[in-house]
Amino acid sequence: MAEENALRFSLSSHPVALGFFLGFRLAALLTYIFGLIFTNNFVLIFIIVILLLAADFWNTKNVTGRLLVGLRWWNESSSNGDSIWVFESADPQRLINGTDSRFFWTVLYSTPVVWGLLAFLAILKFELIWLSLVIIAVILSSTNAMAFTRCDRFGKASGIANSMFARSSRGLVQRVAGGLISRVYGG
Repeated sequence: MAEENALRFSLSSHPVALGFFLGFRLAALLTYIFGLIFTNNFVLIFIIVILLLAADFWNTKNVTGRLLVGLRWWNESSSNGDSIWVFESADPQRLINGTDSRFFWTVLYSTPVVWGLLAFLAILKFELIWLSLVIIAVILSSTNAMAFTRCDRFGKASGIANSMFARSSRGLVQRVAGGLISRVYGG
């Protein structure tokens, strides 16, 4: 089994990026789970886990997502203070490595679930001080998962819209859009 996973890892187009992606996430989880074995200092464990979560968040958002699946996102503030989400996707002609994509999406979605289970355990054990750390982990990992999901949908939606406009005449697009609008809004 380990040999099969090593083989899959070696099929990656960007094994270093994939290694950092998995490394930051595993390091944060393992430090949280096994940190008390090595030290009784909650503050030290808290700081190490927060630093690992922050490094993972930044790495996933800015490096790993772009390299492994061709997606990147960020948040900007407009002049009137509104939050604007910006999504970037790679050229649709770029081939995405299947191994990279599977690892990325599986780990991206499973991490918030694992942190959520750890939050549930912290609640059951009445460890509210540890719960604060786990809530931060859930928020950071869920934000990345949600943003990349929106980014992926945005990219697919843009690709579909561009291909429709390229292949169809303007009248056909208007009729299809009008039909969809009437179905959605019951008009």
